[in-house]
Amino acid sequence: MTVNERNGFPEKFQIRMQAMLKEEYGSFLKSYDEKEVRSLRVNTLKGGADRFLETAPFRLEPVLWEKNGFYYREEDRPGKHPLHEAGAYYIQEASAMIPALYLEAAPGERVLDLCAAPGGKSTQIGAAMKGEGLLVCNEPHPERARVLSENMERMGIRNAVVTNETPQNLTAVFWEYFDKILVDAPCSGEGMFRKNGEACVQWSEENVKLCADRQDEILNCAAKMLRPGGRLVYSTCTFAPEENEGSVSRFLKRNPMFHTVSVPMYEGMEGGRGEWIEDPAEGIGKTIRIFPHKMKGEGHFAAVLEKDGECQERFRGACKNGVQRGLLPKDYQEFTCFAEQNLKGVPEGIYLRFGEQLYLAPVGTPSLAGLKVLRPGLHLGAAKKNRFEPAHALALAFDAAHTKNSFALSSKEKEAARFIEGQTFAAEGEKGWYLITVDGYSLGWGKLAGGIMKNHYPKGLRKNIF
Repeated sequence: MTVNERNGFPEKFQIRMQAMLKEEYGSFLKSYDEKEVRSLRVNTLKGGADRFLETAPFRLEPVLWEKNGFYYREEDRPGKHPLHEAGAYYIQEASAMIPALYLEAAPGERVLDLCAAPGGKSTQIGAAMKGEGLLVCNEPHPERARVLSENMERMGIRNAVVTNETPQNLTAVFWEYFDKILVDAPCSGEGMFRKNGEACVQWSEENVKLCADRQDEILNCAAKMLRPGGRLVYSTCTFAPEENEGSVSRFLKRNPMFHTVSVPMYEGMEGGRGEWIEDPAEGIGKTIRIFPHKMKGEGHFAAVLEKDGECQERFRGACKNGVQRGLLPKDYQEFTCFAEQNLKGVPEGIYLRFGEQLYLAPVGTPSLAGLKVLRPGLHLGAAKKNRFEPAHALALAFDAAHTKNSFALSSKEKEAARFIEGQTFAAEGEKGWYLITVDGYSLGWGKLAGGIMKNHYPKGLRKNIF
């Protein structure tokens, strides 16, 4: 592979980009001499952006297209802060916030994120749904699915089911079931060359073609799972026309019941270019292109598609195995007892048990039989003999207003960081479980006895963030 010494880009990639951008190519290259911009998105499930900004420990600048998105300085290091562990925000590239924004997920809907890891867009969707409805987050790769599950937990998403399936297997279970589907497709990653040097090293024309073929398969599956009148957002982080306008055009020609939708565009965005591919579909100009020399973010592409028809009120699609059945109250009485003692109310939903582990799935959750499921809803904890041990996920999904006992820490003091390390600390109060908070954000569980707050922060998550 021949590369240009100036920026390390593959030669064939540069030839293609120069042909695409023409006189703008110089500005495109120059943008890569600049430092990458860094951004985060405030988690509105744990309070709005206004609340966060009142005491934000970083100097932030708004992202134009996402009201909860902000740029931060490199020296801020938000990943090394107690508020990150509390799920107060998600570190997310600014351009990557656009697809979930255009999905327009709403409370009460059925939403599928088909290629969801590591979870930035899924957690953005979950925040928009406000804990109401069903969010299925799928990731075919097992290790990436585990990371996805951890991020859904950290951000306090209650109404999400995390699966580790192929799109084909999901299609065999769901037929015209979802109101909204996001396909953030695996791609050649050209738009991430600045952030991910490995993507640049692995680039080839053959890989672009391989990705395009894979995208065709994934989109075909998504089309079958979307209800009439539903919305499908397709996105990539590449510049390759074959994977962008090409994938959308091929999809529209295979699925004439779909059409592109015009959406509000922000300064610097531009429409897709039909002249960059052979045989472009009608409406391809309504798709969205993002270039780093025109916007404060990395390269991205998005297309908003809708399926013709309307969903009748009585028709809500089909799940092969029907609706998930839950436990009877007597089968989760350990948790009920815990909730009565420590929470302000027993949460509603479908209670599920896997060995000692108890989960709360959203009302109306489809049967999970035959699917590889990593997280069937909110992890409540473990039902032991004559006692219940609450899960870390339960702490992160609630706040002090929903618990009877809480203990407040400040991110300005070292106690919060020490708690994340697994250390105990002295405290006064009634014996029992306490929700530990940092700057008002839930951080984990502690159990007070004898003037000492025993640390129940999961051992696998403990870290030094000094």
